[in-house]
Amino acid sequence: MTNQESNRLLSLDVMRGMIMILLAAESTRLYDNIKGFTEEGTFGRILITQFEHHQWHGLYFWDLVQPAFMFMAGAALYISFHYKSKKGITWKANLNHILIRSTKLFFFGVALHCVYSGQLVWELWNVLVQLALTTIIAYLIITKSFQWQIGFTILLLVLTELLYRFTNISGYNEPFVMSKNFGSYMDMVLMGKINNGGWVAVNFIPTAVHTIWGCLAGKLIISGLDKIEVAKRLLIVGLGLLVVGYTLDYTITPIIKRISTTSFAIVSGGYVFLILAGLYWFFDINKRNKYAWIYTVVGMNAIFIYLFFETVGKQWLNKTVYIFVGGLSNLLGVGEQWSMVISSMMTLFVLWSLCYWLYKRKIIFKL
Repeated sequence: MTNQESNRLLSLDVMRGMIMILLAAESTRLYDNIKGFTEEGTFGRILITQFEHHQWHGLYFWDLVQPAFMFMAGAALYISFHYKSKKGITWKANLNHILIRSTKLFFFGVALHCVYSGQLVWELWNVLVQLALTTIIAYLIITKSFQWQIGFTILLLVLTELLYRFTNISGYNEPFVMSKNFGSYMDMVLMGKINNGGWVAVNFIPTAVHTIWGCLAGKLIISGLDKIEVAKRLLIVGLGLLVVGYTLDYTITPIIKRISTTSFAIVSGGYVFLILAGLYWFFDINKRNKYAWIYTVVGMNAIFIYLFFETVGKQWLNKTVYIFVGGLSNLLGVGEQWSMVISSMMTLFVLWSLCYWLYKRKIIFKL
């Protein structure tokens, strides 16, 4: 459903809200605490494992969260630019705003790693750093034709393949081996260190594809085409990307989220298109929006709540809620594991309530 006053699309706000709620739940350690109830090999363990990043070659549900985040940012970027253009704001005039916003995202991304480390560090692995760079890339070509932008994303993916496969640097010439690939080499150049989990900063190159595809999806949705036709196209693109991505995985390039291989970028993009198609059909076509507000109140302050639970949440709120909720649960004899789960759920509710409080007062924090 299009909000005529704010030019927002309900499906996009719902999707953004869902992503942030999932991330907020992780910050409260809800998934880890639930995992404590499961045993190896059981359905429960298999299910909760989907809320972890795959260790290397493979794909879990949780590996789709960042691509979806980048994709939604791209869709919002195009829709915002479209309506600004209608008001007479030119691409060049808006560029300064994009550069300032991206600089802020970059700063907060680096600052978060300082908070995590408890000291000043220079680390470029945070999603906000990635988003800062992909936003600039996507905006620089936002006025180009559909075919031009698709061609550009193909070039980005080809560039990724070439860099990993043919940059023959001693010690970093094994393209799909953790810490021995081109991405790790660039981390040594940029930061003088390698991430213990295998994450690399140059992920912004293939991940820019998600932001650009998000722009194209946003362009399609507000193009004036029949809504059923829009949903069909989103669905077809999603399925097509899955076929291409999994074919690459089975033949030449493994799906690895931590270095965002081309097969991963394509497959994860395919799933995100399918998710958007489903939400668009559910909310924008069938108007089943009775409970959409549960997600939109979070989605409308996505960056703010992300920064909040990654700093105040992890540093103070989680522990404070556990003192009271966990302590009371223990007194009632529910057991330590259940106390941690209940505390995580209550912390998540507090985070959601903060977003609801801001929403009711029409307070939206923007970078």
